[in-house]
Amino acid sequence: MTDHDARADAFVERTFDALVQTWDVASMALGLKLGYYEALQHGAATSVELAARTDTVERYTREWLEQQAGTGILECEDAAVPATERRFSLPSAHAEVLLDGDSLRFLGAALHMVTAATLKVPALLDTYRGRQVLGWDDYGDDMRQGQGAMNRPFFLSALAEGALGSIPELRDRLESAPRIADIGCGLGWSAIGMALAYPDAVVDGFDLDEPSIDDANRFATEHGVEDRVHFYARDAGDGDIAGEYDLALAVECVHDMAHPVPVLETMRRIVKPDGYVIVADERVAETFDPPVDDLERFFYGWSITTCLPDGMSHEGSVGTGTVMRPSTLRGYALEAGFSDLEVMPIDNDFFRFYRLVA
Repeated sequence: MTDHDARADAFVERTFDALVQTWDVASMALGLKLGYYEALQHGAATSVELAARTDTVERYTREWLEQQAGTGILECEDAAVPATERRFSLPSAHAEVLLDGDSLRFLGAALHMVTAATLKVPALLDTYRGRQVLGWDDYGDDMRQGQGAMNRPFFLSALAEGALGSIPELRDRLESAPRIADIGCGLGWSAIGMALAYPDAVVDGFDLDEPSIDDANRFATEHGVEDRVHFYARDAGDGDIAGEYDLALAVECVHDMAHPVPVLETMRRIVKPDGYVIVADERVAETFDPPVDDLERFFYGWSITTCLPDGMSHEGSVGTGTVMRPSTLRGYALEAGFSDLEVMPIDNDFFRFYRLVA
């Protein structure tokens, strides 16, 4: 066998594996949308029983159950009995990943987001050819709600204390009635998480997306922090934000910004002289060195389908994309008037934390 043949065969295997995994993603997204997984949490079911629980057609439900058991997501109690009598169950470990929006293992929201992104492939063809633009609103509620739900577990349980609180001097600051500006706050979970972790903190959240701000205000009320957390539909780069903050924070949003430098200028201006400006963004390699690891492959997927098109939908965009390397952010920081950028000693699989030094 020639080297060409060996490489071609290996690529056939890789591509076939990717196609199989694609069907898994589609079937899991289908199961979430139809309520199949949620219904199975109430107990094992036959196709007849599950169809009745979810108001779906039995024949479709039966095929989905067989596919799910065949791929190892569900368990089938007795495959030898007649098809409509087979009972299927959802393992609790799998339920946590698919359904538990409080768990750090939760990936159910990502399935909705991937589906929303891939549905835009026809529009992306014209976007790549320069015939149209795709902005955040074009991806729909599955993308907007999915991003918020995906980040929610970390933002509520680990961002404030586990990540930022691991820096002693920053933790001391956060425990002493700080004012915090949360830039690009989205659905508000990072701001709410900061307020829950530090009961004397007052947090202002800013985001361009009005539907997200509406949801953020509702979530703040539901979590009982509406007296200390306030959200504003505002462009942080327009120079209209005022105040003196102990911490200006931007989590997983700078890479999406069409014009990040004016936003960073605002963060530098509104923070106290001894305050903190912190950006948390994707933990990608410092330089491009292909082939990249699975995490960076994951980030590139978001970039080519969602983040870069959204960022490029605005006139004069810098076109950052999801894979924002430290050198790129350093360039933005220096242009915004900061003297340096430091990588903070915070251990996290997905995010790298930067402190921008005035």
